[in-house]
Amino acid sequence: MSPALNKRTCLECGSELYGRIDKRYCSDQCRTSYHNKSNRDTINFMRNITNILRKNRRILQALNPRGKTKVTKTMLLDHGFKFSYFTNEYITKSGNRYRFCYDQGYIELDDGKYALVERKEYVD
Repeated sequence: MSPALNKRTCLECGSELYGRIDKRYCSDQCRTSYHNKSNRDTINFMRNITNILRKNRRILQALNPRGKTKVTKTMLLDHGFKFSYFTNEYITKSGNRYRFCYDQGYIELDDGKYALVERKEYVD
């Protein structure tokens, strides 16, 4: 076989590869760049979700400086709170459902208000 037929190139930049037969990239920089490009959509999606969760937590924390308070839904929405995003739920024995953004939580009350709570011993 002619050496020209066995010529291997970097998957990222196209430069010729030397060395190990299973080598796919010419450098760590090309390997990282290739994987970042191939995972870009997933990474951006996850980054956006993380940013929403962090913003929700900051909103809850800002509106609840003492660890327990009541606010209206309008107050939360005015600050940009997104109710669809939370990290976990805690259901009490009586069936009440608290939703948490990390250590900051909330529960809807009967009168259209929300009780905000801070979970001190957050482990789950």
